[in-house]
Amino acid sequence: MATLREIRRRIGVVKSTQKITKAMKMVAASKLRRAQEAVLAARPYAKTIQKLVSNLSETSIVNENILFQKREIKSVAVIVITSDRGLCGAFNSNVIKGTVAYIEENFKVLHKAGKVDLVCLGKKGYDFFRKNKYNITYKYTGLLQDLKFDDAKSIITEIVRKFTNGEYDRVDLIYNEFKSIIHQRVIIETIFPLSRENLLVKKPTIKSISHDNIIYEPSRELILSALLPRYINFKFWHAILESKTAEQAARMTAMENATFNAAELIETLQLSYNKARQASITKELLEIVSGAESLRSA
Repeated sequence: MATLREIRRRIGVVKSTQKITKAMKMVAASKLRRAQEAVLAARPYAKTIQKLVSNLSETSIVNENILFQKREIKSVAVIVITSDRGLCGAFNSNVIKGTVAYIEENFKVLHKAGKVDLVCLGKKGYDFFRKNKYNITYKYTGLLQDLKFDDAKSIITEIVRKFTNGEYDRVDLIYNEFKSIIHQRVIIETIFPLSRENLLVKKPTIKSISHDNIIYEPSRELILSALLPRYINFKFWHAILESKTAEQAARMTAMENATFNAAELIETLQLSYNKARQASITKELLEIVSGAESLRSA
């Protein structure tokens, strides 16, 4: 049985840990509020520009645009967004497991041939895939805490360049989408080649209209060409916002659970301490009584 001193020491350690987890929960809650405001504000624009691009994408135009052209898949890039820090529950492991399973299921042969490149945003994903000998073309660690739109734009612009040059035949994106404080969902989607099916919005933010009587100036092709870079840049930026928001939600939930578990452990240890103290006092009393009886008998 643990001594009173050992139990007191354990209670002190758990209380110190509880203070840390409580503080981390409060910090995560503050960051979550700001991130949630940003991602909720971005969603309407993301859906609207996606709808516009979808409406402008006719078969004749799509066939001429290199970003829409499907070709034999000989080389693949997978963009994986994780966090730079831990203590956020299953946030990172869900994305990593999803990525491993996705590559194994869809690109097993290409992966063995070294034709699957990873673009890692976040230290946790980079550390795992580097340790497991995956091809990592680009790594971006330490950027997500204060990532700007221009940073995201430069990253995706390089990926677009490699796709248009034929270095990649397909580009996929894997990240966590923020659904609620207690629910984050892993999203796996193809960025390139673009397709009209992927551009369809389930709940349109603008009413679908017929283009038969619409005159486009200067032309539908030029308008689409101008919109596509904006759409691609913002789609990638929006995925980062979703991931950052989901990260803070997962961390806040994890720290809240840790704080609650610490409180329960303190209560259990305090009960053990009281029992041990009671047993010690009882033992001392018995020794005193036994000593008194011995003196009386003598």
